[in-house]
Amino acid sequence: MIQASSLALLPRTFETALIVDDHPLFCDALSMTLRAVAGIGRTETADSLAAALARVEGKGVDLVVLDLNLPDVSGLDGLLRLKAAVGEVPVVIVSSMTDHRMIAAAIRAGASGFVPKHSQRDVFRRALAEIALGGTFVPEGVVVEDEDAPLGGPEEAIRRLSQLTRQQSRILELICEGKLNKQIAFDLSIADATVKAHVTAIMRKLGVQTRTQAVLLAREVSFSTILHD
Repeated sequence: MIQASSLALLPRTFETALIVDDHPLFCDALSMTLRAVAGIGRTETADSLAAALARVEGKGVDLVVLDLNLPDVSGLDGLLRLKAAVGEVPVVIVSSMTDHRMIAAAIRAGASGFVPKHSQRDVFRRALAEIALGGTFVPEGVVVEDEDAPLGGPEEAIRRLSQLTRQQSRILELICEGKLNKQIAFDLSIADATVKAHVTAIMRKLGVQTRTQAVLLAREVSFSTILHD
């Protein structure tokens, strides 16, 4: 009989996977790879972020494989929105973009792994084995440094966040949930232009250049917890 305390040591099993990529031939090849290296029997595909979000809302999957370049989103925004939707389900980035800073930023934004598209099957096998055990996989030779992380650690992050107004804090919380400006405007019953102005002010006060960096800084100090304390 397995003790309850030992359950955490059991590897995660992947029975279903959602591949989010707009290239059908690559999706077919990746489906075969996932079946061969991890025994994943059922794979589905989505050719856009919108389609992926609709799919995971209907029923759960065990694994998401995401390309960063999609028709309706670019960069890490797609990862942030998808992670907000799937929760603890691992999201693995499979991308032709292999810049080390991009890989590091993707891992910090919540990806469970990053596999370059040109990788051999053995790399996918090692990646999924690592993720199944609760680890994080990055390509050989890549070191996830904190080049994009907030300077000064949590105390500095708290100082920057304390400069936000109550409305700006609420907007940042919604950004952390993966919502776009139009969705934020609807939730708060304000104009799109007002949200855009607030987002610009938020990034200026936080000393960041992108929404992704703002989210990373907020997560540095468990921002949503602070808001409700």
